Amino acid sequence: MQAVRSILVVLDPEHAHSRALTRAKLIAGVTGARLHLLMCDKKHDHSALLSLLSSQLHDDGYDNVTHEQKWQESLHESIIYVQQAEGCELVIKEHRPDNPLKKALLTPTDWKLLRQCPCAVLMVKSERSWTGGVILAAVDVGNQDEDHRHLHASIIDHGYAIAGLAKGDLHVVSAHPSPMLSASDPVYQLSETIEKRYREACSAFQAEFDISEDRLHVAEGPADVLIPHFEKQLDAVVTVIGTVARTGISGALIGNTAEVVLDSLEGDVLVLKSEEATAHLAELARG
Repeated sequence: MQAVRSILVVLDPEHAHSRALTRAKLIAGVTGARLHLLMCDKKHDHSALLSLLSSQLHDDGYDNVTHEQKWQESLHESIIYVQQAEGCELVIKEHRPDNPLKKALLTPTDWKLLRQCPCAVLMVKSERSWTGGVILAAVDVGNQDEDHRHLHASIIDHGYAIAGLAKGDLHVVSAHPSPMLSASDPVYQLSETIEKRYREACSAFQAEFDISEDRLHVAEGPADVLIPHFEKQLDAVVTVIGTVARTGISGALIGNTAEVVLDSLEGDVLVLKSEEATAHLAELARG
């Protein structure tokens, strides 16, 4: 999070004083990052409002604030265009459900943004303050290939950084698979051997990232069930997850159940991408 030097804050024309701006101020207040305010609207001019918000931020002590109004083919394309042009390392967007009957679900625009944006995206889903809260980092400890190891390090680093700026506590959750008699590897045929292997992997993980026993939550079952379960149990304010997939969030670290996980979470969600995914999506955005 300390590496974030420029934050793109996506403002809703109908809700200018947004939760996204509140989160951006918290992060920029600690990191000193530039805030670039973006209003995406092809119908109305918001230059006066953007100038006012920038002026208020300057008065509040945020010295590096810029703003613009932009519209490309769609909302998510507009956001990604500006993110690339401004070199922002983090996009913060508030999620406001369209339909009260589906208020837990992200909108198609939000999904396209999460899938296609080359940088980290913080989806603000809650009004709750982060201060003093639990930060939950979701990792797949059993996956030890290089891409996952780098992504795990990024997830934990961001988790610690958010916990630091929010004066909160970092907890880590990792799901492991249920036994399958059909598994080719005998280790995955018995729950005892699966758990033993994961516990060994977790011990190494804890030593590497300084995670105490009481802050690590390992359980058997699907990630899309366990992550929301622990979010609720721990009353987490932010959940940090990642994806190594070249195609973005649809093939996430926690499996292609990522969409279910994100829709089920009640607090804010920070989605990180592997270096490979970031490079690939940046190439697509430039194309």
